Amino acid sequence: MLRPAAVQILKNNESYYSLVIGVAKRAREITAEAFDNKTVLDERPVKKAVDEFAAGEYKIIEDPALKY
Repeated sequence: MLRPAAVQILKNNESYYSLVIGVAKRAREITAEAFDNKTVLDERPVKKAVDEFAAGEYKIIEDPALKY
Protein backbone atom coordinates (compact mmCIF):
# COMPACT_ATOMS: atom_id res chain seq x y z
CA MET A 1 0.00 0.00 0.00
CA LEU A 2 1.26 3.46 -0.85
CA ARG A 3 1.73 5.94 1.93
CA PRO A 4 -0.68 8.85 1.86
CA ALA A 5 0.82 12.19 0.94
CA ALA A 6 0.66 14.96 3.52
CA VAL A 7 -1.54 17.06 1.24
CA GLN A 8 -4.09 14.23 1.19
CA ILE A 9 -4.30 14.27 4.99
CA LEU A 10 -4.24 18.03 5.55
CA LYS A 11 -7.50 19.94 5.16
CA ASN A 12 -8.51 23.56 5.74
CA ASN A 13 -4.99 25.02 5.38
CA GLU A 14 -3.55 23.05 8.30
CA SER A 15 0.21 23.20 8.62
CA TYR A 16 2.66 20.39 7.99
CA TYR A 17 4.10 21.09 11.44
CA SER A 18 0.72 20.32 13.03
CA LEU A 19 0.56 17.03 11.16
CA VAL A 20 4.05 16.03 12.30
CA ILE A 21 3.27 16.91 15.93
CA GLY A 22 -0.09 15.10 15.80
CA VAL A 23 1.42 11.95 14.30
CA ALA A 24 4.26 11.96 16.83
CA LYS A 25 1.85 12.33 19.76
CA ARG A 26 -0.41 9.56 18.46
CA ALA A 27 2.59 7.27 17.85
CA ARG A 28 3.68 7.77 21.46
CA GLU A 29 0.14 6.92 22.62
CA ILE A 30 0.17 3.73 20.54
CA THR A 31 3.54 2.74 22.02
CA ALA A 32 2.37 3.46 25.57
CA GLU A 33 -0.84 1.46 25.08
CA ALA A 34 1.12 -1.51 23.75
CA PHE A 35 3.55 -1.30 26.68
CA ASP A 36 0.73 -1.09 29.23
CA ASN A 37 -1.12 -4.02 27.66
CA LYS A 38 2.14 -5.96 27.20
CA THR A 39 1.42 -6.55 23.52
CA VAL A 40 3.79 -6.73 20.59
CA LEU A 41 3.10 -4.30 17.76
CA ASP A 42 2.93 -5.84 14.31
CA GLU A 43 3.57 -2.51 12.55
CA ARG A 44 5.50 0.58 13.43
CA PRO A 45 3.68 3.13 15.59
CA VAL A 46 4.36 6.05 13.23
CA LYS A 47 2.96 4.15 10.24
CA LYS A 48 -0.13 3.22 12.22
CA ALA A 49 -0.59 6.84 13.36
CA VAL A 50 -0.29 8.16 9.78
CA ASP A 51 -2.81 5.58 8.59
CA GLU A 52 -5.23 6.62 11.35
CA PHE A 53 -4.96 10.29 10.38
CA ALA A 54 -5.40 9.41 6.69
CA ALA A 55 -8.50 7.32 7.46
CA GLY A 56 -10.02 10.18 9.44
CA GLU A 57 -9.97 8.35 12.77
CA TYR A 58 -8.00 11.25 14.24
CA LYS A 59 -8.10 14.90 13.26
CA ILE A 60 -5.79 17.85 13.72
CA ILE A 61 -7.29 20.68 15.74
CA GLU A 62 -5.29 23.88 15.59
CA ASP A 63 -5.73 26.82 17.95
CA PRO A 64 -6.52 29.86 15.75
CA ALA A 65 -5.00 32.18 18.36
CA LEU A 66 -1.57 30.59 17.80
CA LYS A 67 -1.42 31.27 14.05
CA TYR A 68 0.86 34.06 12.94
